[in-house]
Amino acid sequence: MVPLDLSESSLDKAALDTAVDLARREASTLRLIHVMPLTPALLADYVPLDFDVQQIASVKQELEVIASDTGLGGRVAVVVRQGGVYHEILEEVKRAQIDLIIMSSHRPDMRDYLIGSNAGRMVRHATCSVLVVR
Repeated sequence: MVPLDLSESSLDKAALDTAVDLARREASTLRLIHVMPLTPALLADYVPLDFDVQQIASVKQELEVIASDTGLGGRVAVVVRQGGVYHEILEEVKRAQIDLIIMSSHRPDMRDYLIGSNAGRMVRHATCSVLVVR
């Protein structure tokens, strides 16, 4: 599984390339996941009722374009979840019985040293192996 941050897709390229290469060599399947934040309750009155549905459909379409560009054909699945990034990824790992997470890491800032990045949380809490690509 490859978690993708569509707002900073350039950071995910190395992890995605690594995952595609591995999936080709091992004839395995690949799952791309993007986690969207929940719509804040304060905005609920100001957005259309189907705002979340529209957002999920848009993100899923973006993931499907990325999936088709991998050249793996039907061996790529896309998943969009809403909530906290690492929590939703770990839930998807359990649900789909994922055996490897391949993800990118960014350059840490001071906040990451104090509370940990999403990649750090994956490494500490995932029930499967995690490959962090810089």
